[in-house]
Amino acid sequence: MRFTDFCNMAHELPHTERPGKHDNLERMSASELMLRMNDEDQTVAEVVRECIPQLSALAEAIVERMNRGGRLFYLGAGTSGRLGIVDASECPPTFGIEHGQVIGLIAGGDTAIRKAVEFAEDDREAGWNDLLAHRINSNDSVVGIAASGKTPYVVGALEACQQHGILTGAITCNEQTPLAAVADFAIEAITGPEFVTGSTRMKAGTAQKLLLNMLSTSVMVRLGRVKGNRMVDMQPANNKLIDRGARMIAEATGVSHSEAERLLREHGSVRAAIDATHT
Repeated sequence: MRFTDFCNMAHELPHTERPGKHDNLERMSASELMLRMNDEDQTVAEVVRECIPQLSALAEAIVERMNRGGRLFYLGAGTSGRLGIVDASECPPTFGIEHGQVIGLIAGGDTAIRKAVEFAEDDREAGWNDLLAHRINSNDSVVGIAASGKTPYVVGALEACQQHGILTGAITCNEQTPLAAVADFAIEAITGPEFVTGSTRMKAGTAQKLLLNMLSTSVMVRLGRVKGNRMVDMQPANNKLIDRGARMIAEATGVSHSEAERLLREHGSVRAAIDATHT
């Protein structure tokens, strides 16, 4: 194949599948590999920044529905699914929301969190069936996550959501994808070719993690789960968090650290402990 033919073929591939500019990786030292990976990673934050207008619009729409009792679902396969599950699982301890308010679903079920389930992502009906198992309804919001933008498990689920009047968002790292076409809010973080060709756990995964951080944190702040810049509804589930919560209570009320810790243990949250001192 002529070099020009290869370049033309590469250009037709999705951004995440195109060969990167770094080659002969096996000849590099660990230090050189890391420096070049870091160079690539420097580009991700700016790409994510360009997504803020659509991402913030999605966040406000999710807030509106969660204020009506709706839930937020993340749906993905492989790395994308795992990132959604991580973000969902961190919302209750961080912001004090009930378990089941933010839910992460992955193609292949919980087994796929640790071990890939072959061809699970290719089942176009499975995503919607997983949502039905949670009694999805029109107050809920579903964010599909797929670096490629064409994962059948995710695309099929969002198509069904559209048919049932359920708010949809898409997080992808390619443009004009089938996933974006079936989303009310399409967030396209075009991170370009990966350092290791096609390994979307790298730049694409980093972009997805940043976008999910921004989305869930913004939603929780807008829902009143943060006061000032403090996690006043966090669950004091270990000694580190109890100490952090006590410091917040002491700073807000002027009581001693030991009294703040007592109040936290008695009332169960920073917010409740502070409110109790004001009554």
